[in-house]
Amino acid sequence: MNERELAYMTIAEIGPKLRDKQITSVSLTGMLLERIASHNDKLNAFITVTDDLALRQAKEADDEIEEGAYRGPLHGVPIAFKDLLATKGIRTTAGSKYYADWIPDEDATVVTLLREAGAVCLGKTGLDELAYGATSNNPYYGSVANPWKLDHHPGGSSGGSAAAVAAGLAFAAIGTDTGCSVRQPAQCCGIVGHKPTFGLVSKAGVVPLVWTMDHVGPLTRSVRDAAIVLQAMAGPDKADPYSARRDVEDYLAAIGASVTGLKLGVPRKYFFEGGDAEISQLVDSAVQIFRDLGAEIIETEVPDTEAAYGAIKATFAETAAAHGQAVSDRPERFSESLRSMIEGDAKRLVADYVSAQHMRQRFRRDVDDLMAGFDALLMPTSTVAAAPIAEQPANHPRERWKNCGIFNFTGQPAISIPCGFTHAGLPAGLMIAGRSFDDATVLKIAHAYEQATDWCQKKPGRFHA
Repeated sequence: MNERELAYMTIAEIGPKLRDKQITSVSLTGMLLERIASHNDKLNAFITVTDDLALRQAKEADDEIEEGAYRGPLHGVPIAFKDLLATKGIRTTAGSKYYADWIPDEDATVVTLLREAGAVCLGKTGLDELAYGATSNNPYYGSVANPWKLDHHPGGSSGGSAAAVAAGLAFAAIGTDTGCSVRQPAQCCGIVGHKPTFGLVSKAGVVPLVWTMDHVGPLTRSVRDAAIVLQAMAGPDKADPYSARRDVEDYLAAIGASVTGLKLGVPRKYFFEGGDAEISQLVDSAVQIFRDLGAEIIETEVPDTEAAYGAIKATFAETAAAHGQAVSDRPERFSESLRSMIEGDAKRLVADYVSAQHMRQRFRRDVDDLMAGFDALLMPTSTVAAAPIAEQPANHPRERWKNCGIFNFTGQPAISIPCGFTHAGLPAGLMIAGRSFDDATVLKIAHAYEQATDWCQKKPGRFHA
């Protein structure tokens, strides 16, 4: 087995090899660090690479496995973390000049949980400034490149995480998602990105953007891998006031189950409108696959989506609460565009914010009522593919995130999986949204589609050839 084949294995494939001592974590980690050294100058996926720490953690994993203390499918598996998650003793920049020298004293809860599962930290991945964007074009740390087309963006704000996984530089990466920032990069880079139900995964130790819409989720090469990572990092956390007090389910239990008889809604209004018709056509083909698998496909409509879109933008006033004081105190530490966005958010009227939250409660109720008749909804992740870094079409700022943002507003689980390629060779994504806290069903449905197609097996040639 050559290096490229090994680097592109899934966690579900590499985990047993580590468990059975067919390969060591040290050799696997060393191989990925070499790939990062060879390719990161082109991709700029990593802001910080933790070579020494990764090899030390890998050695500890090998020693534990040798002693029979196997922790599970992530033991010894090298992964990466978005540079928005605090890492003890490791610089955490949040993609910002303001945080450029911040070295946290503690890990984010998610980092702690994944380390307890035995994962190895390769480093910290690139993002938009303060995660406020959807292209990962950063004024201080440079633009992250898309592995499929290096002059195109990888999506954002978790673009470095998505690019690292897609290019075979990490077996998984952790991102955050406030409006689209796990799922849209997953689409742009042709991988899997899961936004768990709000509150299912702790945000303690994660630099906030919009407290009531921020989520933490995995970017992986397969749906099964997303379930493996979610299993390790889900659960209640007293350190996060938004954490849900719910027991962790077995997210792997339903993987592989049939979708025959499931009711899947297709809301064409709003979600299929705008953007590129080519993307919608690829998603339509994915819908047909579900028909072939025996699911019942029902055309439906999510009510008041445009009003919700406006309320989402009003909710971004929370960015001023999270970062407004820092911007006011040290304006030179922030880019002009970021300052402008946060200052604009700060000017939103309290009445507008309160009205948006009132609308949010009604909208959630209406969506819950709708979801009572469906197992999940199917739609494009984004109605546009990745665009050139140097030239962003005028409609892209809205189209990149309008579909995803709805489910940050409601807090429902939603996953993006590859569903084809445009004529320009850029990945498209199918988004599957489910009932709140029914992440297991979302993962089951996504896995069924994944197994019926070969899109998740496609790799960017320059990194896999």
